[in-house]
Amino acid sequence: MRIAIMAAGAVGAYFGARLADAGHDVFFIARGAHLDAIKKNGLKIESTLGNTTIKNAKVTDDPKTVGPVEIVLFAVKLWDTEKAAEQAKPLVGPNTRVISLQNGIDSYDRIAPIVGKDNAVGGAAYIATVIASPGVISHTSPFARMVGGRMDGKDDAQLAAFADAAKKANIDIAVTKEINRELWQKFIFLSSLASITAGARQPIGAIMADADMKAFFRKLMEEVFAVGNATGAGVPGAYIEERMKFAAETAPKGMKASMAHDLERGNRLELEWLAGKVASLGRELKVPTPANEAAYALLKPYRMGKSA
Repeated sequence: MRIAIMAAGAVGAYFGARLADAGHDVFFIARGAHLDAIKKNGLKIESTLGNTTIKNAKVTDDPKTVGPVEIVLFAVKLWDTEKAAEQAKPLVGPNTRVISLQNGIDSYDRIAPIVGKDNAVGGAAYIATVIASPGVISHTSPFARMVGGRMDGKDDAQLAAFADAAKKANIDIAVTKEINRELWQKFIFLSSLASITAGARQPIGAIMADADMKAFFRKLMEEVFAVGNATGAGVPGAYIEERMKFAAETAPKGMKASMAHDLERGNRLELEWLAGKVASLGRELKVPTPANEAAYALLKPYRMGKSA
């Protein structure tokens, strides 16, 4: 398949590299030092599931030089959503599917008016990755999973074909008719993980080993759960306990959310679209969110990075 990675950050580059390894025609959209390093040395993946290097990777900072593709894996930082979607328009043809793998809960609503309602697909990525250095992606989790689906729940032949291709590339992927619920389930865990690992400056292992931090983590998730179900997400009642068990028993002890890594590096934070979004939706829906409001307030001074 002809696939574009918009953009080749930690998440997009990992899945794009696996697809390129399997022989697909993959184009990586990157910029700055990351672009230069990939051009010079290839794209290197250091992974618990096996290392690989994509030599002579097809990388550019200009989507117009690529043209329409069958699949766009859309994985940019949340503040870049609309700008990146506009830049991605040359990649989108009548049958292109743009699968958002972003962290927030409103990505589909933000990109669909730009790339087309029928082209946009809801998606979730479950993976712990970080750009270790320009051109090098570090994948530290034992899992690397994608889930996608149309927001209207309809079957989609193009999405199904991509899922088949990804499976043959040994990517753990599923297509669901309940993508809205899937997105909320991811958001419950991810936004709470971001708040606690960034706010406490601690990995999940240390958080789950401390009674106070563990209780705060649960409270964060409970609030997002309540907000999500107030919108009609229909997340099962047992989900919080399942995520707490995962955090305690399965997740790598050193795992942190990408926002915690960004905080450590002095980068801009996705705070407005994570704890900030929970708090704003809570006010709108009259669902109390004091833990998320506290996390937002404590991290707000750092939201714009070192320049703030």
